[in-house]
Amino acid sequence: MTAKIAYGDVEVGTELPAQGFPVTRATLVQYAGASGDFNPIHWNEKFAKEVGLPDVIAHGMFTMAEAIRVVTDWTGDPAAVVEYGVRFTKPVVVPNDDQGTTIEVSGKVAAKLDDNKVRVDLTVVSEGRKVLGMSRAVVQLS
Repeated sequence: MTAKIAYGDVEVGTELPAQGFPVTRATLVQYAGASGDFNPIHWNEKFAKEVGLPDVIAHGMFTMAEAIRVVTDWTGDPAAVVEYGVRFTKPVVVPNDDQGTTIEVSGKVAAKLDDNKVRVDLTVVSEGRKVLGMSRAVVQLS
C-alpha cells in the first residue's frame, strides 16, 4: 500500500483534517488489556491522586497512538509514517463519567524533505492544554 497523498500536491502549511478522539475510563481499561500496561494511575482514581495526579490519566503510548491517527488517516497508509516522536508535556486526565475527555489533534505539513517525504507537525490538546509537545512525523508520500 502507498500513501494516497502525492508529494506534489502538498505545500508547507498544508493542513491535515483535524480530529477529536474520545477517551473514557472504559477506553483505558481496554488499552491496558491490549498493551499489558496495568499501572494503577490509568484506572485507580484513589491511587492516582495519592501519587499527586489530579485523577486517572491516559497511557502515554495511547495518547501518541491516537495523535498519529490524523496522519495515517490522511495518507491512507500507516506504513507511510517513517519516523514519529513526541514529548509528553501534560497528562490526559480522564474523569470518571460517561463523557470522559477528548484528545484533539490537528496537523500541518511543516517541511518538504527529499525523496517525497514531508514532516508533519501535530498539535495535541485535551481540555485546552497541550498534552504532547514536539509531536512530529516524517511521512513518505507517493
